[in-house]
Amino acid sequence: MRQTEIEQAKEKFGKILEEQLARVETLKTNADKVDYAGLRPIRIGICGGDGIGESISQAAKNVLVAALSQAVKQGQVVFQEIKGLTIENRAKENKAIPDEVLSQLKDCQVILKGPTTTPQAGDRRWPNIESANVAMRRALDLFANVRPVRIPQEGIDWCFFRENTEGEYAVGSKGFDVTEDLSVDFKITTEQGSQRIIRMAFEYAQKNQLQRVTVVTKSNVVKTTDGRFSRVAARIAKEYPGIVLDEWYIDIMTAKLLDPQRRADFQVLVLPNLYGDIITDEAAQIQGGVGTAGSANIGIRWAMFEAIHGSAPRMVQEGRAKFADPSSMIKAAAMLLRHIGYAERAAAVDMALDMCGQFERRVLITGRDNGATGEEFSQYVLEWMARPDLKERWEKAIAKLRKKI
Repeated sequence: MRQTEIEQAKEKFGKILEEQLARVETLKTNADKVDYAGLRPIRIGICGGDGIGESISQAAKNVLVAALSQAVKQGQVVFQEIKGLTIENRAKENKAIPDEVLSQLKDCQVILKGPTTTPQAGDRRWPNIESANVAMRRALDLFANVRPVRIPQEGIDWCFFRENTEGEYAVGSKGFDVTEDLSVDFKITTEQGSQRIIRMAFEYAQKNQLQRVTVVTKSNVVKTTDGRFSRVAARIAKEYPGIVLDEWYIDIMTAKLLDPQRRADFQVLVLPNLYGDIITDEAAQIQGGVGTAGSANIGIRWAMFEAIHGSAPRMVQEGRAKFADPSSMIKAAAMLLRHIGYAERAAAVDMALDMCGQFERRVLITGRDNGATGEEFSQYVLEWMARPDLKERWEKAIAKLRKKI
């Protein structure tokens, strides 16, 4: 009996290894990176997702349309609405991403995506389909999840580079029960996958004249997969003599981000998938909550920008979706602008969002009907973006806060 179970497990494990080895061969090929400077028009897909996603995506789209109004008029940018990534449609198709939706996503170079619902194992309402995010990152090879966290008044300016296509999430839907008593999942780390995310972190540090890159692992215990990540980081660091590499273990790193004596020292952090998922939520909470943080998912041919939080089905059930805070999606929109070469417009969005969310706070989001709707908040952001004294007022607000601290 036990031997039969072992042989069945070997067969399943063998298939996973075959898939991953084939993926490694694909990673060894050098695809041409999209040159946004020479690409016209740039097609931006707006994919609302589900839950509160449609509401906050529309608010962020308002900001994008305003920021890119000239580019749209000149035919440099076009927008494409992408429907069908709702949990209802995915359940109907029994796919993480329905084929038609994936085809539309691939038609765009960049995507602004709202949150999507991922059914929990054992959920009776929905089939146990894979996370749409995980599937999209794999299908578009969005290997780098980039999440900035800024708290200017405290001197915090972090940029996290989370590996997006490997680790525990790579084959998260392919673990299995070997027996009634034993369940197995897998963690995947490749040389090529580690190299490209770590190199991206060092390139970012070099481009922005930063002196420190921190690699976060648990290589003292998880010696094989995390050990490979550590070794790759040490090797790549030698190519960047002006940048200091240090390594922290994930458990103590979560504590050091809360340490007011140390946390401002960190600049660029690069992590395997699961650790990056956890610690960037912690960092966002320090900034003001997961609703304040956007993220970029970047690959060679495509890039996708999104909020870091979920679809908040409870808010929808209670009829509060329109009161959801769109700040995270607006942050993601700013990152999208910067990615396609509109850095000045991105800076204006970031400063306007700071003025609305941290400093003036004339229009408040509470998540309930005693606060503003996401639409009203996006209009508030647009008002600040249009002000000629935006940068001056933002700099004064930052200076005032620093004096208090």
